[in-house]
Amino acid sequence: MPEAREGRPMKSKEDLLKEIEALREELQNRKDALPAHSIRPHQLMGIEELEEEIERKERLLQEIQKSE
Repeated sequence: MPEAREGRPMKSKEDLLKEIEALREELQNRKDALPAHSIRPHQLMGIEELEEEIERKERLLQEIQKSE
């Protein structure tokens, strides 16, 4: 199995798709839980972190698809 940049085995396309889907569900759950008023900074930070993680995994997925 090819190795990722950090020396860990590269995840499979299917694994990444599952992880992305799970992250998107978590992201939607967090957005749905936001209050209409008085959103706290930690709530937005959690959402931003999930969005960044989704983007990172989508880039990895694109790299895998290009190498196929």
